[in-house]
Amino acid sequence: MNTFGEIFKITTFGESHGKAVGVVVDGCPAGIEISKSEIQYELDKRKPGQNEISTQRKEEDDVEILSGIFEGKTLGTPIAMIIRNKDVRSADYDELKFKLRPGHADFTYREKFGIADYRGGGRSSARETACRVAAGAIAKKILAQFNVVIFAYVKEIANIESGISYYKNFDINKIDEYRKLVEESDVRCIDAERGVLMRETIIKAKNEGDSVGGIIEILVLNVPPGTGEPIYDKLSARLAYSLMSIPAVKGIEIGKGFELSKMKGSEANDEFFVENGKILTKTNNCGGILGGISDGMPIVIRLAVKPTSSISKLQNTVDIKNFEETTLKIVGRHDPCIVPRAVPVAESMVAITLVDLMILANLIPGKF
Repeated sequence: MNTFGEIFKITTFGESHGKAVGVVVDGCPAGIEISKSEIQYELDKRKPGQNEISTQRKEEDDVEILSGIFEGKTLGTPIAMIIRNKDVRSADYDELKFKLRPGHADFTYREKFGIADYRGGGRSSARETACRVAAGAIAKKILAQFNVVIFAYVKEIANIESGISYYKNFDINKIDEYRKLVEESDVRCIDAERGVLMRETIIKAKNEGDSVGGIIEILVLNVPPGTGEPIYDKLSARLAYSLMSIPAVKGIEIGKGFELSKMKGSEANDEFFVENGKILTKTNNCGGILGGISDGMPIVIRLAVKPTSSISKLQNTVDIKNFEETTLKIVGRHDPCIVPRAVPVAESMVAITLVDLMILANLIPGKF
């Protein structure tokens, strides 16, 4: 499927080395103020070639709005946006025409469709995520009307853990300060000191022809209690579904996640109390979701992102033309660590998911 969502729907299209990638956003409420610069701001966080630790493919990711926005406001009609591919080097992939890249979707796409675009991974490339970020910029603007805040950052890279994360020295009142630190960091980490170590580790892996992975943590504040649809459209289930669709994401935790399996019920349960006329919990081990429905506390999500599959070390593989074992050394421009550039993608998928669920729950009107 290339479409996500029930009412607020996104449909993405395009391949890594095709003429363009793009997205159609349908079901967007009318009257939302949104500019090209706001969408571009989000895309600039994800675009390639930003620094030494990202791929050196130089794409401006300049978004073109084709429809659905007029005089700075959404019309309530489909919003179509494209991002043209300009800096492609398809020749780098000539050797891959018949050689399967370990860790990539080359084999599975061929098994499913009988054909695969081997140039940069084609449709399975993370290039497609630019479309999600463009759509996510609109979703974020809608959520801002309800003071919903989404903040994602790198918690860990290659076993180097940030000294600041939600369950470790995090001050919810400093979120604007934290956001600024993340924006200034190559690795999108709150902890500047650990961020330097992460960066050094990424460069070391790059120089060795290798790659590393890590963990992204996402916080969502001010989601109205009651968001989520039991039983099969639980907020947790929909978030997991959307976030696991991001390339390279191989695991997800909500709240304390797997750590809860080691606790007793008396330790894991979040006890309730009343403050300023609101029911809150003393702890937030559940990560803001109970029974698949938001409880008003911060939603806490963590994503496990695998090391980038494209590495320049010699690897064993299969030549599908001659159906024989062979070796492969990938050339071209690739991220030695995709984790920092995946942060805005994660934020976007959370925003898109929340807007869709909040429209379903009649928490967001059809026009503003």
